[in-house]
Amino acid sequence: MTKIPKWFQNLFMINVGHTYSNLSRLFLRLFTGLMFLQLGVRQMMHLNEFTHTAMGLSETAMAAIVVIEIVCSVFIILGLLTRFALLPSIGVMIYAETIMPSATNVAGAAQQMFFFEPGYPIMFLGIFVYMLLAGPGKISLDYLIAIHTISEKDDEESEVLEKA
Repeated sequence: MTKIPKWFQNLFMINVGHTYSNLSRLFLRLFTGLMFLQLGVRQMMHLNEFTHTAMGLSETAMAAIVVIEIVCSVFIILGLLTRFALLPSIGVMIYAETIMPSATNVAGAAQQMFFFEPGYPIMFLGIFVYMLLAGPGKISLDYLIAIHTISEKDDEESEVLEKA
């Protein structure tokens, strides 16, 4: 039987059960939130052009979508009311995926600037649904608020957060 080097055991085998789920959730929130924020800011800067390229939406509706993208992305980045911020974001991505096939007659530069390549809304949608199910993690304002709220109750509920 071959003996496994000690460095290999330390690197891979001993820490098999240890995960970095909270750090992973933070990274996913920051990365996705910044991508979503960048999209919203880019659309805000060119709202008039974007309104003309979007199929069947008024300028007010497009402004509402841009505000949703910006506000929700900031909440996602901070981990503040994360699950509530994800619901409108999921709605926007579902809408973006449904209008994507009808956006083929948009001018080339405008299409590249404002519309996703096929599959991007689905990618965002998948990440948002994962974050909705998994939650923001311990490295978030939601967690700090929950800790503060539970400590004020002075119950044994703090054990619930320790196990989370």
